[in-house]
Amino acid sequence: MSTDPTPTSGEGRTARSALLAEPAALVLEDGTVHRGHAYGARGETLGEVVFCTGMSGYQETLTDPSYCRQIVVAAAPQIGNTGWNPEDGESHVSGADDSSGRIWVSGFVIRDAARRDSNWRSTGTLEDELRTQEIVGISGVDTRAIVRRLRDKGSMKAGIFSGDALESSTEQLVERVRAQDAMAGADLSGEVSTDETYVVPAEGETRFRVAALDLGIKSNTPRMLAARGIEVHVLPHDASLAEVKAIDPDGVFLSNGPGDPATADEAVALTKAVLGEKLPFFGICFGNQILGRALGLDTYKMPFGHRGINVPVKELATGKVAITSQNHGFALRSPEGGTWESPFGPARVTHLCANDDVVEGVALEDGSAFSVQYHPEAAAGPHDASSLFDQFTELMSRTAGNAQGSSNRKAAE
Repeated sequence: MSTDPTPTSGEGRTARSALLAEPAALVLEDGTVHRGHAYGARGETLGEVVFCTGMSGYQETLTDPSYCRQIVVAAAPQIGNTGWNPEDGESHVSGADDSSGRIWVSGFVIRDAARRDSNWRSTGTLEDELRTQEIVGISGVDTRAIVRRLRDKGSMKAGIFSGDALESSTEQLVERVRAQDAMAGADLSGEVSTDETYVVPAEGETRFRVAALDLGIKSNTPRMLAARGIEVHVLPHDASLAEVKAIDPDGVFLSNGPGDPATADEAVALTKAVLGEKLPFFGICFGNQILGRALGLDTYKMPFGHRGINVPVKELATGKVAITSQNHGFALRSPEGGTWESPFGPARVTHLCANDDVVEGVALEDGSAFSVQYHPEAAAGPHDASSLFDQFTELMSRTAGNAQGSSNRKAAE
């Protein structure tokens, strides 16, 4: 099947600019081809194609390490109008002068590229940043048709081709797309994690110290913890229990990240060791799947996942619904009845997605460990779930021994 939409001419566009546009093609593994214009870098890129329903926050999306090896289709019709700025990036870059962040997506697919950036914080255009970071994209395609196809058929392998890469036949492009590795079975934490530990200091008085395992951590997460008086030590994905304990942490945090949680055996082993030490534990997104595995649950790949900033989640204990930011293509398989006996005591499902009943949170019944599938740091997205950071802080406050540890720390400082 081939789709060749001709982009409509927006206000101010000229026939000359249309003639100068370079061709590009988005090719799906089922043989579907969408032709449009080259956007960003020229060349070839491969990845799993997924769609994001967020109407804002494209810079945060592009720099989210959880999108590693994925080609993102923006459901919002116009992209690029707020340009690019040095503040909104969500990936930590060692030695960088700003936090504009490394772009982690493999490719970007949009309908209508803004003709110019218009925002007081903008320091450049989105397309220029894509070119600088060598990210291949495509514009002028029917993103509604692509999203509908992915909802019907599920996320699939894909590629974007422009420039010299378009010289191959359609059949050859489809074969290149199909030959790439699938996301199921992909172990990607090592690609996105920090190489060495770094520290995000607490704002004001240091109340607690947290060891945060970087499986693809977003920059706003340590900031949210720091704002609550928490000193955050961000550790590489393969950190050992000895390295965690060397920090003398009051709690342990597991971050979001890309790939198949079924491959994250090291992170699961570390989580089991942390639970055995009775250290307060909080995980989000990939960290939720890791905690679930440590507690004895299985994971599975979803047809097209949850990616957006308006996903409703129900807290089972209270019935309250929060609108959340999400980005995941895998999920925990719910146990019958929502409760089970884990190796560390009774456990339960705490949250479900109001749209499809996907597990959105798990916890130990004693309250010592909990996690959620969504992104309470809200970058980008609503702030409904930010109180989870307060819940983690309260957990550390009431955990035996933490009060003495904190007082010792204050005395030393």
